[in-house]
Amino acid sequence: MRTKWNLSSLWSPRHPRVRSLAGQVLLLQLVVVGVVLLAVAAVSVHQSTVEFRELQGQRMIAVAENVASTPVVRDRLSDPSVERVLAPEVDRAVNLSGATLAEIVTPEGVTAVSSDPTRIGLPAELGGSDVLTGRAWSGDVVVDDRRAIVGHVPILTATGDVLAAVSVSDDYPSTWALLSSAGARLLLYLGIGAGLGLLGSWLLSRRIKTHTRGLEIAEIASLADHREALLHSIREGVVAVNTDGIITLLNDSAQELLDLSGDVVGRHVDDVPLDPGVRRYLLTGEDGRDVVLSTSSRMLALSRRAATSQGHKIGTVTTMRDSTELASMQSQLSSHKSVTDTLRAQTHEFANQLHTISGLTQLGDYDAVTEFVGTLTRRRAEISDAVTQRISDPAVAALLIAKTSLAAETGVSLTLEPDSRLHALDPELATDVITVVGNLIDNAVDVSEGGPHATISIRITDGDGILIEVADSGPGVPESMREEIFSRGVTSKTGVPGGRGIGLALVRLVSAQHGGFASVSDAPGTGGALFTVHVPRS
Repeated sequence: MRTKWNLSSLWSPRHPRVRSLAGQVLLLQLVVVGVVLLAVAAVSVHQSTVEFRELQGQRMIAVAENVASTPVVRDRLSDPSVERVLAPEVDRAVNLSGATLAEIVTPEGVTAVSSDPTRIGLPAELGGSDVLTGRAWSGDVVVDDRRAIVGHVPILTATGDVLAAVSVSDDYPSTWALLSSAGARLLLYLGIGAGLGLLGSWLLSRRIKTHTRGLEIAEIASLADHREALLHSIREGVVAVNTDGIITLLNDSAQELLDLSGDVVGRHVDDVPLDPGVRRYLLTGEDGRDVVLSTSSRMLALSRRAATSQGHKIGTVTTMRDSTELASMQSQLSSHKSVTDTLRAQTHEFANQLHTISGLTQLGDYDAVTEFVGTLTRRRAEISDAVTQRISDPAVAALLIAKTSLAAETGVSLTLEPDSRLHALDPELATDVITVVGNLIDNAVDVSEGGPHATISIRITDGDGILIEVADSGPGVPESMREEIFSRGVTSKTGVPGGRGIGLALVRLVSAQHGGFASVSDAPGTGGALFTVHVPRS
C-alpha cells in the first residue's frame, strides 16, 4: 500500500500558524531597505552638517571681521550708551549675513551689544574660544539651548590690547533642513530606492514561495525530518552521487554494507575507501542495469538510476542489497547440479559398460568379460588412487574424482599435478575449499570444452595456507578484465549471458573472507588462464 503524505496534517491545531516564509522574507527585506535608507539619510545629514560647519564657520568669521573693522565700532566702544549706539551695526551684520545672532563682548566676557536686546549684560557664550587673548576663533557653542556655529574676532588697539570681541553665530539647521539642503535629487533617489527595494522584496518573496511549492518553514522542516527518518530506516542501502562525483547522501544501511566509518557525505567517491568495483559502478555504471558485485566481505546487488530535477540531471541514486546468502545458496544449487550431472554421466557410462558386458555374456565370451571388468576396475582404481594418494581430505578428493569423470564426459582431460598435497581439513574449511575448487573447475571446463586439446591441470598444495592453481586451455582472460572477472555477472566466455559469473565472484569472496586472495594470469604453455587462490587455514 502506498503511503500518501498530507502536508496540511503537518500543522497541529494546538500550534498557531506563524507568518509565512514569503511574508517573513518580505518583512526582512523591508527591514533591510529601511536600515539602508536610514544609513543613507544619516550619511547625508552628517555630510551636510560638516559642510555647514566649514562654510558657515568661515562666513561667520568674515562677518565678525567686517563688524570689527568698522570705524564707528572702534570709536564708540567707550560710549556710555554703547548698546544703543552700536545696535544698528550688529543688526546690519545679522541682516546682511543671515546670521542668527551678532554681539559685541567686553574683555570681561559680558555681552555689551547684541542683536537680541535680552542678552545685554549677560555672560557671553564663548565655548572653547580664545578670542579674548587676541586670536580669531570658529567653532560650536550652545546659545540659549541652541547649538550654533560661531565666529569670534577680536577688536585690538594699536598696541595689540583687546578692546572687545565681535561674536557672530548661526544656529544649526534641523535634520529635515539638512536633508532638504542635500537637494531634491537626493530625496528622489531615496524614494526610488525605497520603491525598488519594496518591489524587489515582493518579487523575491513570490519567487521563494514558488520554489518551496508553497510550503512553510515548519512544513519543510517536517518533510526533511521524515526524509531522513525514512532513508536511514530502510534496509536497502542508498547512495546518492552528484554530477561532480560527490557523495550527497549515504544512509546507515549503505554505510554498513560498504564497511565505511565516519562521515563521508560531501567527499568525492575517489577519496572514500571503497571496493574498486563499487567505486567504478558509482561513477560510470550503466543506469537502469542491475548488477551484483563482490567485495572483500559481501556480495552486493546494486541498481543505479539517474536523478533529475525539472528535466536536468543532478546525479545518480544507487540502491544496494546484501546478496551474500543468496549467492551462497546459488553456489550450493550449482554444486548439487554438478553432482547430479556427474551422477548422470556415470549412469550413462555404467549403462554403456553393462550393455557391453551383457553383449559379451550373450556371445559366451566369458574371458573377454573378465578382462573388460578388470580393465574398468583398474582404470577406476587408478583415478581414485591418483587423487587419494595426494589429497587426504575425503570431501575434496571425492569432488576431484567426480569432476574428473564429468570433464571426461564433455571431452576435457582433467589431471592433478603430481606435486599436489592436501591434509585433512576441518569441515567448515573443507566446505569453502570445495566451493573454490568446484567453481574453478566448472569455469575451466566451460572455457576449454570443444577445443582441439582440451586440458585442465590442478595443483593443490598445503604449506603456508592452501594454495589452489587451476590452468585451462581456453582463450585466456584479457589483462583489462583480470580484476573485473571476479565481479558477479562478468565473464570472459563468448556466448554466455550476463547472468553467469557467480562462480568466480564466490571464489573471490570465500578467499577474502579467510584473509586470502584470488588472481588470474596467463597459463604457461597452453595460452589459457591460470587461476590462483590462496586460502589461509586460520
